[in-house]
Amino acid sequence: MNSTSSEAVSWVGLGVMGAAMARRLMQAGHELAVTTRTRSKAEALLKEGASWVDGAEALWAHAGLVCIMPGLPSEVEALCFGDHGLIAKMPEGGLLVDFSTSDPALSRRIAEAARERGGDALDAPVSGGDVGAREGSLSIMVGGSESGCARMAPLFEVMGKQWVRQGDAGAGQLCKLVNQTAIAGMMSGLGEALLLAERSGLDPATVLESISGGAAGSWAMSHLAPRILQGDMAPGFAVRHFVKDLRLAAGAAESAGLNLAGLKQTLASYAALEAEGGGELGTQAIIKQLG
Repeated sequence: MNSTSSEAVSWVGLGVMGAAMARRLMQAGHELAVTTRTRSKAEALLKEGASWVDGAEALWAHAGLVCIMPGLPSEVEALCFGDHGLIAKMPEGGLLVDFSTSDPALSRRIAEAARERGGDALDAPVSGGDVGAREGSLSIMVGGSESGCARMAPLFEVMGKQWVRQGDAGAGQLCKLVNQTAIAGMMSGLGEALLLAERSGLDPATVLESISGGAAGSWAMSHLAPRILQGDMAPGFAVRHFVKDLRLAAGAAESAGLNLAGLKQTLASYAALEAEGGGELGTQAIIKQLG
């Protein structure tokens, strides 16, 4: 796992995905500084050699490259804007990379504000779940300048099996919302298929042997269907984050003049699951709503 660049990195946000991605950069030789709202989430990385910093000024002092991965667009906005935010403290030549799934309009605002400071910003949401983050096999969807992408390319290659520049600022977020729309349909179909198998008297595990290698095969079927059968609802990607993503996708569809019935129905199922206390479960827990 070698990177062709040893550029220092500051990282904000150490959830399931963020911690794994930051660890891969550190293991590839990047000097890593981290911060997060709950310091206990950083302890493992600190023991492995990362340093702890507080505040935007300290993040930029450690590195001219700051990566963020908070959970919500409101948290992205709070991190970036304000007198003590990352934009206000950005040095000339600084690069801010948002790996979270957020609002495309917010990504465009951040990029414009960064340019006004003499810096740059990319939106680079990812797909591949906890497994992809640990193994460095994520798909990274990027919006922003070609020069920013060129600077990040060695780091993207440490974290993902592929990265694609989709266009200018906000385009990465739009691509991720397309991705989440596709996943929404797959998760509903997967849950319904397993229920049909079980209630028709078939062994769902045996059914998976037959259908996972054919046209019905997918990442979700290979990685999440076994968790469903084992009753494992631990989050590789939490329901509450998926609800946020699907709401953003529904907003993008509305802006495009589309009425995506499948997306709306899946959003309703996940929103109901969250309302019933399932927000911290993995997305495979949709089976609880469909049954």
